[in-house]
Amino acid sequence: METISRLGIIAGGGQFPKLIAEEAKRQNMFVAICGFHHNTDENLASACDSFQMLALGQLSKLIDFYKKNSITHICFAGTINKPKALDIRPDLRAAKLIFSLKTKGDDALLRAILNEFEKEGFTCISAAKLLPSLKSPQGVLTNRKIPLEILDDMHYGFPIAKSMGSYDIGQCLVVKQGMVIAVECLEGTDATLKRAASLAGKDCVAIKVVKPIQDERIDLPSIGLKTIENLIEYNYAGLAIEADKTLFFDREEALDLANKHKLHIIAL
Repeated sequence: METISRLGIIAGGGQFPKLIAEEAKRQNMFVAICGFHHNTDENLASACDSFQMLALGQLSKLIDFYKKNSITHICFAGTINKPKALDIRPDLRAAKLIFSLKTKGDDALLRAILNEFEKEGFTCISAAKLLPSLKSPQGVLTNRKIPLEILDDMHYGFPIAKSMGSYDIGQCLVVKQGMVIAVECLEGTDATLKRAASLAGKDCVAIKVVKPIQDERIDLPSIGLKTIENLIEYNYAGLAIEADKTLFFDREEALDLANKHKLHIIAL
């Protein structure tokens, strides 16, 4: 990876921004983080050299913050609460950007924001480049052979999830016995898992993939301990993710829990 001395992190929620900031500091980078009210942990200020919180939609202030800190490289890390994102009050620059978009799905909006940063001379990189070990390896990740009926559902749902992603809808799909039960939309993965279980009961299978149109520098699918806890609570039979692209946080602890509760996980 190219040498980076001054990194800007556009931070959402979750642990990813902090992990990236810590790794960047370990590599002696100057780190500036901009987070968003109701999404980002304000304690991130202690993990970086410069910190600012903004409201979603303040694009001009976001860019100005990184310019003032002489940032050269930008990365996106963390999640944004999608329902709350509907309540944004965009500044003039953001409003013009949103108005120019034919569609306003996650990927379309993020790519447009990335383009604005590149116009200003910033280099946008994938946060995962700093911590490649977070990407899931390929293969069966749990310690039991996956029953054929569960494996069939995983292979059935995987291409459908990919097709769904090509429309910039969501990254997660839930299937059971060769039927699509739920598709992730605005509510996010956790709510999708709960909704599917309420519809179809136990032994559902979840699939989470990268959208085919997705710019992987700005939005990779992710799972973690909370995902596994939800799958167990809702009595899921299995989870299939996309190998070498899905970020798997707290992997060892999450897989130990999955094994304990006989939840099958594979990276395809």
